[in-house]
Order: sequence, then structure tokens, then C-alpha cells
Amino acid sequence: MKHVFLFPALFLVAMTTFAEDTTFLNPQDLKWGTAPPSVPKGAKLAVLYGDPSKEGAFSFRAKLPAGYVLPPHFHTKDENLTVLSGALYLGMSDTLDKKSAHVLTSGGFHHLPGKVHHYAYTKTATLIQVSGDGPFDINYLNPADDPQAKK
Repeated sequence: MKHVFLFPALFLVAMTTFAEDTTFLNPQDLKWGTAPPSVPKGAKLAVLYGDPSKEGAFSFRAKLPAGYVLPPHFHTKDENLTVLSGALYLGMSDTLDKKSAHVLTSGGFHHLPGKVHHYAYTKTATLIQVSGDGPFDINYLNPADDPQAKK
């Protein structure tokens, strides 16, 4: 099932803008909120730029707790991901197999073309930054993994 991330106004950051598309943010300026219901509970998000639920460029950060698991899924469009702290384990598969995951540590980068099946998990608290062209969506391979279907 396809889910477009919906980012309520609480995620939109107070930005100092000096010219069109020029933004300056410091960590203390970020407004963190609970992640949309289309991802498993526990993640916190802050939008840095744009609106991930709409057409156009966006960037957001996500705080993922230790033991966080994002089951196999894909995004319609390309995704660029940078690990800012901690470690993110990524696997390219239709099933979650922790033995075949690649670890990205602080400073690590990952470009993922749209429609590539993958999964992610953490062992420790991890901070990531994701950017791309919206709308950002998530499509679970197994409908039973969709957090919204469990309600």
C-alpha cells in the first residue's frame, strides 16, 4: 500500500530566508515531532526544507531509536540519505535479512533509486537526513508490515 508522508505544520521549521530558496538553520531551530503514522512508532522528524508530501525538493531529519526497524518497502522516487550520528543498517531485499545488511556509520551516504526494494534498522539511536524530490512515499512489500493497517 502506498503512503505519502503527511507533514503537519508542526514539522515546518521557522527559517531565516534571505533570498528565494536560501535557508539557514541551526540544530536548536529544528521543530521535532512524531513521525507520520505510515512509519513504525518511535521515530521523530524535523523538516529542514520544502514539504515532503508535495511535489518539489525536500530535506528532513529523522531520529531513530535503538532497535528501530523499517520493514521491506520502496519509494516511488529517488532518496538520498546521510547518517549524521549512530549507524543505520540497510538491506536491498524483499525480506529483512540482518546478515546481508550494509552498515552506514556517521558521515555515511546512500543514494537509492526509486522503486528499489529495501529495509532499514538500527542497533543504537541514530540520526539521519533524507532528501529528494517529493512527494516522499513509502510502499510496504508486505501489507501486514504497514503500521496503519495494524490499527
